[in-house]
Amino acid sequence: MPVRLRRRQFLAAAAATPWLAHAQPPAPTVLRVTAIPDEAPTELARKFAPLGRYLQQQMGLKVEWTPVTDYAAAVEALVNRQVELAWFGGFTFVQASVRSGNQVVPLVQREEDTRFRSVFITDAASPVRALADVKGRSLSFGSASSTSGHLMPRSALLAAGIVPERDCRRIAFSGAHDATILAVASGKVDAGALNISVWEKFVAEKKVDPAQVRVFHTTAPYHDYNWSVHASLPAAWRDKLQKAFLALDAAQPAHQEILGLQRATRFVPAAPEHYAGIRSAAEQAGLLK
Repeated sequence: MPVRLRRRQFLAAAAATPWLAHAQPPAPTVLRVTAIPDEAPTELARKFAPLGRYLQQQMGLKVEWTPVTDYAAAVEALVNRQVELAWFGGFTFVQASVRSGNQVVPLVQREEDTRFRSVFITDAASPVRALADVKGRSLSFGSASSTSGHLMPRSALLAAGIVPERDCRRIAFSGAHDATILAVASGKVDAGALNISVWEKFVAEKKVDPAQVRVFHTTAPYHDYNWSVHASLPAAWRDKLQKAFLALDAAQPAHQEILGLQRATRFVPAAPEHYAGIRSAAEQAGLLK
């Protein structure tokens, strides 16, 4: 009897105290989505539009694209729950995980992200043929927070005994992968590092001529991009989101455009342990604070 009485008292208190009755955050009515700006803002919005329509249909709620100015802003947006879903690189995921006290959850990654790579490029007429040849020359990374445009290329250089700030004539940060290609193509820098997916896209779309700009080094594979949510998002919604991504099938005509724009054959589940190597590389390079 006393136990029942205490239970009645608790329920009465919960009814009288809204925050107690709703200890779990309510399901969102709008799905706000952002992405690290690793390409031009117009290109990111174009790539997301069909995916946004698909998620809106699958989730049964409005989907809003929320652009950000830089990589750090994408991290802060999810950590501070200003968005529900974010497209991160491996390094920005690690930063968000650390910044949030492990409250950022990776949902899915493209199958390609399980074996992602970076490339170093230079002018076709350049004498640069290997990482060692970067010594004494100007080099451009992408964003300082980019996995494929900075962290992993830097890790490859360090493994080759090259400390960029010590051994290169000048270090630049272009801010995005496409900007790195343009910096090399225009002769602003002797070499650049970027993600292989953007490089292949530019070659396929004939935006860069490999007879004029060539790859001289490709890194070892690593886990990279993922779609992440904050742990405060109700588990049922996390599961629904993950299932929506996993259901995308290249054999279905309606899904082909989405996967094509995402440069994905399919999506697979992602897990925090996939990014242990990224975190280790960031710590060794002194980039994780």
